Amino acid sequence: MTERKRIWGWYFFDWANQPYSTLLMTFIFAPYFASAVAADPVRGQQDWGTMLTVTGLCIALLAPVLGAVADSGGGRRGWILLWSVFYVGGAFSLWWAEPGMETTFWILVAFGLGVIGLEFGIIFTNAILPELGPREALGRISGSAWAFGYAGGVLSLLIVLAFLAENETGHTLIGLKPLFGLDPEAREGTRAVGPLTAAWYVLFVIPFFLWVPQDRRQTTRRQPIQATRAALRDLGGTLRRLPRQPSLFAWLGSSMLFRDALNGIYAFGGIYAAGVLGWDITRIGLFGIVAAIAGAVFCWFGGRADSRFGPMPVIIACICALIAVCVIVVLTDRTMVLGMAVPAGSSLPDIAFFLCGGVIGAAGGSLQASGRTMMVRQANPARMTEAFGLYALSGKATAFLAPALVAMATMITNDQRLGVAPLIVLFILALLLLFWVEPEGERITTCAAS
Repeated sequence: MTERKRIWGWYFFDWANQPYSTLLMTFIFAPYFASAVAADPVRGQQDWGTMLTVTGLCIALLAPVLGAVADSGGGRRGWILLWSVFYVGGAFSLWWAEPGMETTFWILVAFGLGVIGLEFGIIFTNAILPELGPREALGRISGSAWAFGYAGGVLSLLIVLAFLAENETGHTLIGLKPLFGLDPEAREGTRAVGPLTAAWYVLFVIPFFLWVPQDRRQTTRRQPIQATRAALRDLGGTLRRLPRQPSLFAWLGSSMLFRDALNGIYAFGGIYAAGVLGWDITRIGLFGIVAAIAGAVFCWFGGRADSRFGPMPVIIACICALIAVCVIVVLTDRTMVLGMAVPAGSSLPDIAFFLCGGVIGAAGGSLQASGRTMMVRQANPARMTEAFGLYALSGKATAFLAPALVAMATMITNDQRLGVAPLIVLFILALLLLFWVEPEGERITTCAAS
């Protein structure tokens, strides 16, 4: 197995799982749920935020424990296979999300299970990153993988818009009826995005399982009970040492806030466009294509900047760009852009939001790619899966916060535009915490303490 092939196998995991974020969480299913499945867009945004809150809490509680179990007992591949079942089952079940259905509870449960499968799978595959090359190459590898994933998201989105998702006329973006005789009146073309996402994953995750071999780590295989006990003991020690590792502690805190805010943008961006700007699925999909193409291009460049200058400058620049985007979004609706009134029927709000989409794709993707290389620098190499479990915990410990703040602000103001304002505060706090993060990490201290 050549190193190049092994790296490409790891890339394919990002390609395989990207449609869940692109098609389901952001640009197709989420706005469809809020505008057609839920009782009304405001209620849909509230229910969506509640579902993401509950899902985030589940991931936050289990992620570090499961990561520690994997480090103690080995067998990352078996765990990834398990999370793949959650991912595929949750995505496929969205086919039954019919317009105006009486209760949306089970649809939200299915989506949440898919998110759990997605997030836990990412934890275990991220932990493989340090094994793919030397330290100075990890930024390039991570950025290229994220760019490759975005490319998969663009392709899947183009397929959905061209052949499946129907607009208000019952036709797709290129003027066709949805394929396979799917009924536009029942929104079957849009609902098919769930089974498509599941099938995409099953097909394209195969190179990962074929080309990325079993763990290279020399771990002692333990029985499940023994592995769990050892994991909890080791995890407890790691948590107790955190206050004595200010750089790692601050990094986890910063990443907790900026990833929470970023996920808030992803989760509510399409819903916002549907409710505030009145966009249909086709236009939201085009918005997604702009964001994903920008993400693919800038992740590639960002990965190379990461390898040359380190992840810290990339992370700071991306957070600043996302703060600017959130300010623009809060000050823009059908009647104004940046708080300045525009004539009725003006296309300026649409143009502004499309530009914001490009920045979100570029900055969001580069931020996450450099975030995982920064985690590698901060982590103990012998406990990498546990470290990424803690990284997931930091990303999900307050995962309820952004959805809850958005849901609460939306409910209080009864205004979707003002509902996203709390995300600005989260990004600013994340930026301030980076002051205490050592760009190269506390490698000697961390390793010695373990």
